[in-house]
Order: sequence, then C-alpha cells, then structure tokens
Amino acid sequence: MAVDSIVTDRALREIYLMPFMLAIKNARPAALMTAYNKVNGIHASENPVLYRILREEWKWEGLVMSDWFGTYSTSDAINAGLDLEMPGPTRWRGEALPHAATSNKIKPHVLDERVRAVLQTVKLSAKSGIHQNAPESKLNRHPDRMLLRRTAAESIVLLKNEHHTLPLDKSKPVAVIGPNAKMTAYSGGGSASLLPYYTVTPYNGMASQASSEVHYALGAYGHKELPLLGLHLKTHDGRSGFSFCVFDKPANDPHRKLHQELHLTNSYMLLFDHKIPNLKGPLYYIDIEGFFVPAEDGLYDLGLTVEGTARLFVDGRLVVDNATRQRPGTSFFGSGTVEETAGVDLKAGQEYKIKVEFGTAPTSTLERHGTVSFGPGGLRIGGCKRIDPEAAISEAVDLASRVGQVVLFAGLNADWEGEGADRANMDSPAKMDKLIERVLAVNPKAVIVLQSGTPVTMPWADQANAIVQAWYGGNETGNAIADVIWGEVNPCGKLPLTFPRHLSQNPAFLNFRSEGGRVLYGEDVYVGYRYYEKLALQPLFPFGHGLSYTTFHFSDLEVSLSKAEARPSSSEALIIAGCSVENTGLMRGAEVVQVYIQQKAPSISRPVKELKGFQKVFLQPGEKQKVQISMERKYACSFWEERRAMWIMEKGQYTVLVGRSSQADFLEGGFEVKETGWWSGL
Repeated sequence: MAVDSIVTDRALREIYLMPFMLAIKNARPAALMTAYNKVNGIHASENPVLYRILREEWKWEGLVMSDWFGTYSTSDAINAGLDLEMPGPTRWRGEALPHAATSNKIKPHVLDERVRAVLQTVKLSAKSGIHQNAPESKLNRHPDRMLLRRTAAESIVLLKNEHHTLPLDKSKPVAVIGPNAKMTAYSGGGSASLLPYYTVTPYNGMASQASSEVHYALGAYGHKELPLLGLHLKTHDGRSGFSFCVFDKPANDPHRKLHQELHLTNSYMLLFDHKIPNLKGPLYYIDIEGFFVPAEDGLYDLGLTVEGTARLFVDGRLVVDNATRQRPGTSFFGSGTVEETAGVDLKAGQEYKIKVEFGTAPTSTLERHGTVSFGPGGLRIGGCKRIDPEAAISEAVDLASRVGQVVLFAGLNADWEGEGADRANMDSPAKMDKLIERVLAVNPKAVIVLQSGTPVTMPWADQANAIVQAWYGGNETGNAIADVIWGEVNPCGKLPLTFPRHLSQNPAFLNFRSEGGRVLYGEDVYVGYRYYEKLALQPLFPFGHGLSYTTFHFSDLEVSLSKAEARPSSSEALIIAGCSVENTGLMRGAEVVQVYIQQKAPSISRPVKELKGFQKVFLQPGEKQKVQISMERKYACSFWEERRAMWIMEKGQYTVLVGRSSQADFLEGGFEVKETGWWSGL
C-alpha cells in the first residue's frame, strides 16, 4: 500500500490500462476497484489522472470503489472520483465527511456525483431480487459440473509431446506420483480462493477412468506451509472439523464471557469481515478445539501462522508458540507472521486433543509498515506427518522403474501463489526438481503435469517427452486433467504468457522488487513476448504455444480493409484477416488462429509484433473451415504519443501475421494506412 509504481505514460496506456479500456468499451462494467499502491506518486484511490481517463476520456459512468482498506484520505479521494470506500464501517468518511464539506474541501456538486454513483449501484443491485443478508445459493447441478470440467480441460496446455507419449492407454497400469496428485490445487490463494462445493484430485480423476491398476507414491512434499489441518480433526461429538469459541478476554481470565460458538472445517480463518454479537472493535479471543487421530505412527509437524498471537497445545502441552517471539512473514497480505512449527511424536489410532488459543490482530507484537491492516486479522493451523525426503524420492523412483506408464503431478499451489506477496524466484518447491529428474532417469516416458498460475523453471525439460501445464482447474481439476491424459479430450489450450528458461530471462528481472518505497517499471512496453522478440531471446515456451493430439494446416490468407477512408478515431474502420484451417490429423480437435500486426517502419521503437485478434475453431478429422477475424484498425495499429497525449496511427505499411503461436510459421499479408491521424477516447 506504500509502494509507488513508476511507469511511463506510454506503458500505462498501451499495457496496463488497455485491458480496462477494452472492458469498458466492449462490456460496460458496472463497477471498478482501485488498487492499494501509488501510481506515479499518488495512491490509485485518489489519483486524479486515472479518474480523468475513466470519466472524461472514456465517458464511463459506473461506480469506483476502493480495495478493502485501500482508502487513504477523505477529500482527496472524493474529489478525485472515489465513490465508495470499502469495507464498512468507514474509516475516512462518516464524521470526517461533513467536516470536509463544511470547510469547502469538497464541493457540493462533487459530493452529489459520489452519492449518485452509490445510489445507482444500490438500485442496480436491487434488480437482482436478492434480499439483504440472504443465505448463499448453490449452483451445483450436473450441467454446471460438466461445464466446469470442459472449461478446465480446454484450458490445459500441452507443452511437449515427443514420440506421441500422450494420450496414455487406460487398459495398462499407471503410476501416479507427486505431491499434487492427492490434493486439489484448485485455485491460487488470497481473494481468488473460495470454498468449493467439492473438488476432484488428479489421482481420483485418473483412477476413475482407468481400467487397470493405479499405483501411487508421494515422492516429495510440495507445500510452503503445512497442509491445513481442519478437515483431519473431529469435534467431541464426532463431526469433521473443530469448535470455534469467541470470548471477550484471554484464556487466563476467569471472568471472560463466551460470545459465539461455531463449528468449522477450514483451518484458514481470515476474520476481517467476521461479526461477533455484542462485541465491538477488533480485539477478542478465540479458543479452537478438535481431536486428531493419526493414521500412522511417526513424527508430525504442527504449525501456526497468524495476524495476532496464538499458542497450540496437544493434550494440554504447549507445542507451538506464535506469541512470545513473533517473526514477520508474508501471510495475511503481508501483515502476518511466518509459520511457526514444531514436531510431536504421535501413535496411530490414538486420539489427541488439539487446542489453539488465539488473540486477534491488536495482540500482535509485530511492527509492520506499508501493509494493509485487516481488522481482527487471521489464523492458519496446519499439520502433517514428517517424511524422509530421500526415502520418499527413492520409493517413487522405484515405482516409476517398474510401471511403464507414469504421470508425475508437480508444481505449485495456493501456498506459493496468492495475493499480497511476490514469489522470490521461479523455482519449484524443494526436492521437486530432484524428484522429476530421478523419475525421468529411470522412465523417460513419464508425463510431467505442472499446476501453477505462473511459470516455473524446468531444468529437466529436455529430458521429458511430455509436459502438461494444467494451471488451477477449479472443482473439476482432477477429472479435467485425466480427460486430457487419457485422450478423452484433445488439448487445445494456449499459453497466455511466455515461459522463460530461467529467472534472469524475465523482462522485470532487474527491477521487480520495490526498493525505497517504489518499483520502477523499467521494461516499459516490452513486457512478455514483446521483450523476448525485441532482444531475439529464445524462451522455454513462447506466448501462444500449445500442442494438440492432431495436426492442423493454415492456408489461403486474405487481408482486407473495411471503411479504409474513415477518420482515425472511427470504430467502423476494420482490418479483416481470413484464412483456411484444416484438421489434417486423425482426432477431433481445436486450434487457435492468432493474428499479429507489425508496423514496418515506425517512427519510434515498437514491439516486433503484437497480438490483435484470435479465434478458436473446432474441426473433425479432414474438416476444413474458413476463419475470419475482424479488428478495429485504430486498436490494431496505434501507439501512445506522449508529447501530444493522444493515440497516433502512423501512415505506412503494416504486416499481418497469422499462425498458431507467437513463434509459428506464419501466413503473411499486409495493408496500408494512407494518412497519419490522432485519436483519443474509446
């Protein structure tokens, strides 16, 4: 929240504001949210430059709200254009607002504009027919599940498939290996994460379709923090989960009163919107109790991560202390501690009482600056059996050497990729690369399935025959991956970002961290594939890449212009690229036709080419179809002219490149812009 993002006007317009510009032009969203950070010296929630673009240039009339606790002023934010401070109760409005208005820091007509936007949003929300505080509804029908499954499967990217390793044969035994096999990495962390109705693990997805033996080995752990313990606990009456009791005073106070008792199963508890009857303010205390019965003898690690303070007891004995000497970490959006852990020997089948005494955020001893305070804070309880890393790898390698078909599920999860913190590097979790390398050494045909939202380094990529990027697939993660592995679905996903070979190949490598309260966007407009192509760098996998179990042939490119004589600002002037796509293989599949535009002789430095249109086409074996992609000429050709503060479309020759990725064998065509012109707005 204290970091200043320093970015040129050109990069701001061409890269960072462009998605919002397109959304407002094509979808007319009802609301937008401001970020926490500063942009060129001014917080986004009170940055008049951003609001001027929204309201005046783009003529957008929707509501602007802050991110949660992302408001930093009263009059500056209201005068700039922030309609709604979130969440309530307000910190910067309320009693402060009449004072700002009566002192003439806020003009009446400006206040009217803010109020009008909020009332319009209330009116729009009322049209839904959903009553205030109505119970959460469900959408978990069979058609919904099938849609989720198909969507997840079609997003999967086949990165590599030498010697037709995939799809696998259901009638033959398969070994399923890896930490992501028996867990469902269904989403990233933070605000992106919701509690699903159900999830399907990759192991269960594979096993449900297999007609022969399915073997399993863990191989290595992949977590950053200990796996959540909540679902492995039982209440005193035998229900899955634990009791959650809220008190007004700490555990050592005999006069404390119970204010709330709940039954929960999720041991990641973010409390900033949790309401306690008859308690005001963020300070209160929680006792959590549950019973754990280990499946195996051994040493178990238990952990606490908090924004607040907490102690964990096993059968009354203090095991983890995250209160006495707290260490800052990246948890809870940068306001929490590192995970404090301790090991305890447990016996299989024996019941152990787990109790956690938690004090909310005001009890924390951490001194944090430049982070968001989320009121009462939060608590995370984790735990699992400790393993011998080398023994676990050896067990997996032995299995891979004995079974012909092997699928190794690796990558990241919500521990590593979430909100409020950057990954320090592109590495996989500890021991993961070693596990993959050793499995490939005994079985080069092993299929490597990676789950992550961003690239990881793959030092073993040259040794692997088949690599699949499966992302985070939601509820149907396991079924969707299995559909692709077994060949029920032909993969058709494409990379929406470039996969570098190593960390230092990233465009932002020199300046991705904030230093001295600022981060310099030094790569300017050369983000993603634009950077690699400008420097002629070969990434591991290029933007737009994605293979199929069938083959396609592109031909017969035609490029035409519609309304070529229209003024530069006209939305009617179109570039139309059409080509034929034929499925030349033996399996039904889909290909994505990608259209890139290249200016031949620009007056300034521009990317080699830029993606301006794409379309997916589904074809049966032998089927051929004509595909047409229309692009607005002004969006396809223009760049931001900083001196004039307008978009410019320069006269001259432009090349149209059509292919299946940013590094494909392209069909080439072209067109001419007759005269230079400037434009603004949408």
